[in-house]
Amino acid sequence: MKIVFATKNFHKLREVNIIKPTWIEISPLPDDIPIAPESGDTFLENAVSKAVFYSKILKSSVVADDSGLVIEALNGFPGVQSSRFMEGENYGRKMKKILMMMEDEENRKAKFVCVAVFADVEKGMILSSIGEVKGKIAQEIRGKGGFGYDPIFIPNGFEKTFGELGEEVKSEISHRKRAFEKLFDIIRKLEI
Repeated sequence: MKIVFATKNFHKLREVNIIKPTWIEISPLPDDIPIAPESGDTFLENAVSKAVFYSKILKSSVVADDSGLVIEALNGFPGVQSSRFMEGENYGRKMKKILMMMEDEENRKAKFVCVAVFADVEKGMILSSIGEVKGKIAQEIRGKGGFGYDPIFIPNGFEKTFGELGEEVKSEISHRKRAFEKLFDIIRKLEI
């Protein structure tokens, strides 16, 4: 089965290609395609918006996701704004800003959330799943691995950040893996 992944993020594409079962072939978005709007208030709204937008344009099956870091003490911030927070700045600066915001905070609970959506507009079908990995915010940026906020997030059961744990560990427990595994399982069971 051929599915287009609605992302231009190389890291996400690589993660999903590691996760996907052998009967699915994932291809990236074409270079010349417009960027889908992401104006929703929830991960689900944004993921559905992207999947439907590209399924209409490409007239094919599309998977999309919206994901982010949700910090309890900051009332869920940055949440759906995770990639757009301090837009134009690199993640090193974004992480430093978040650590400043958390400076005197004892409650460091956080989670990564991913909502994965499959859309095929011609078949009138939209499916979704959610994946989460709970943990806490580190006291400082640690590790060079992963991407995004990985170097400040320590998943439950570990002492190291995603930035220190490496791709092998992250790919086994990540929010994206959990969401996409569920989604691919639903697709298989429905025999789309």
